[in-house]
Amino acid sequence: MSFDLTFDCELDLRCTVAESPVYDDRRNCLFFVDIGKGALHRADLTGAGHIAWTFDHGACCVGLAHSGRLVLAQRDRVVLFDPESGAIVRQIASIEAERPDTRLNDGKVGPDGAFWVETMHEAAKRQPVASLYRVIPDGTVERRVGEIICSNGLAWSADGSVLFHSDSRGPWIDRWQFDPATGAISERRRLAVLDEASGRPDGAATDVAGNYWSAGVSAGVNCFSSEGELIRTHRFPVPAPTMPCFAGPDRKTLLVTSLRHADSSEDSRAGGIFAARSPVAGVAVHRFDDRRL
Repeated sequence: MSFDLTFDCELDLRCTVAESPVYDDRRNCLFFVDIGKGALHRADLTGAGHIAWTFDHGACCVGLAHSGRLVLAQRDRVVLFDPESGAIVRQIASIEAERPDTRLNDGKVGPDGAFWVETMHEAAKRQPVASLYRVIPDGTVERRVGEIICSNGLAWSADGSVLFHSDSRGPWIDRWQFDPATGAISERRRLAVLDEASGRPDGAATDVAGNYWSAGVSAGVNCFSSEGELIRTHRFPVPAPTMPCFAGPDRKTLLVTSLRHADSSEDSRAGGIFAARSPVAGVAVHRFDDRRL
């Protein structure tokens, strides 16, 4: 894939930490969060409108549900949110509520219909105390991977047989064999070890060719093969991309969120949402199986 992407700013929102973009094909809109402001955003790709909701318990990541509702991770809980009424419908699970030094971070709905969500350590001297959890619709929480500093980078292959996962402070990217029927993971393998120069791995997405797109928050948007080969680093218009996702009817619009540093210049569009056309389509996102809730 010897090509360069050109990113343009689609939404100049100056978010503190824009994250977790997910394309809703039913509504033709993008949902994403601003972690720094505890806000969930909806932006129509037609340009027709934009709305935001703020929450006392924060907004860390978001996924789609079969009912049309959203599964939303807050600081220490997972809830169902109805974007039509603007109300939290119910709490599904509590995660690490007893730990003031951790919070929920990245998360996505898997091919198994469960919400996979991760924690990160927020102390000044960060330690490997974070984890990756699997949350099923009845509220059961299963801890799947531990001893992580900042768990991140969830994405699945198109057939659902491979799970990618990273630690932004490791910093590394791993892959697992994944059973879409049961959510079982096995055969962990390290794909890449990174640094500031190459791009610490933040949020991620996969394409139908099997490639893993990682927001290298300290460098640019990195595209890796499924075997861990760095195919290309795409330059990004602002210093800190946070997560890519594929959007649009053909899933060939690559949308990337970003964060805004305190010392960003007044005219910088850091914290905005940027878009580029991709030559390959992204993997369709999955929906949380809330049909009985």
